Amino acid sequence: MKAIVIDNYGGKDQLKEREVEKPTINENQALVEIHATSINPIDWKLREGYLKDMLPWEFPIILGWDAAGVIAEIGKNVKHFKVGDRVFARPATTRQGTYAEFVPVEADLLAHMPESMSFEQGAAIPLTGLTAYQCLVGFAEVKKGDKVLIHAGAGGVGSMAIQIANSIGAYVATTASDKNDELVKSLGANRVINYSEEDFSEMLEDFDAVLDTMGGEVLEKSFKVLKKGGKLISIAGKPSAEKAEQYGVKASDFWLEPNGEQLQNLAHLFVSGELKPTIGHVFEFTEQGLKDAHELSESHHARGKIVIKVKD
Repeated sequence: MKAIVIDNYGGKDQLKEREVEKPTINENQALVEIHATSINPIDWKLREGYLKDMLPWEFPIILGWDAAGVIAEIGKNVKHFKVGDRVFARPATTRQGTYAEFVPVEADLLAHMPESMSFEQGAAIPLTGLTAYQCLVGFAEVKKGDKVLIHAGAGGVGSMAIQIANSIGAYVATTASDKNDELVKSLGANRVINYSEEDFSEMLEDFDAVLDTMGGEVLEKSFKVLKKGGKLISIAGKPSAEKAEQYGVKASDFWLEPNGEQLQNLAHLFVSGELKPTIGHVFEFTEQGLKDAHELSESHHARGKIVIKVKD
């Protein structure tokens, strides 16, 4: 099968197109023929070697952790899926990723794709959607009427988080650039802070939860907008335990746990019209296509999700 692999850590030039052996599956897995995948920051962070201590894999490595496609084979213990089913998933974090024509996926990490969902849309949801869901519904326990601040609302995780918080009935504030003001409002943001001209920490107060996607100074300032007992979760840094104690809030960093049941919940939100992925860019499944997609992702200026079309 065709795959895009890396043989060493480094820049986007490490991405190489190659024919590799089609993966085999165990009795609890399905083999998914991938129609679309997408780019996430973890892809190029791993490519650069930033995660090599946490994930000490042997080369070659196939990056990518979003899959939308059709089941080609199933293991004997797989009960709720069959060959030919349209599915999407955030597969387990292994060196056998989704920049490939086939990927093995544990059955409990799969979800059925609604008929109205395209493969490109299916590829845009799993990692960012599950991240937003687990941060807001799991850690922050957001409920109707809560005030939630979501940083970088036009980004992959941010755009999902706005819609999930909105579906719960929370009041949503977000930071965004002026050009993305209309986009984040259309997703359900009640208040938009133009981060280039306004300081969110001087304008917001008494919030129940903050989802930080930026890290650094943004993460540090986020403590100031929370009320006592509020919750701060960051996907871009480790919040200070001392500051959390000082402000009387609960704070944590985040690592995604793939989950098929939660992904099916997101599929229901898609069907009800409460969740729709924002796809900003679609690239072809070629070595150059992946290099261009990585370059765009690394710029931090991509609007919505960057999708790779693997199969027509």
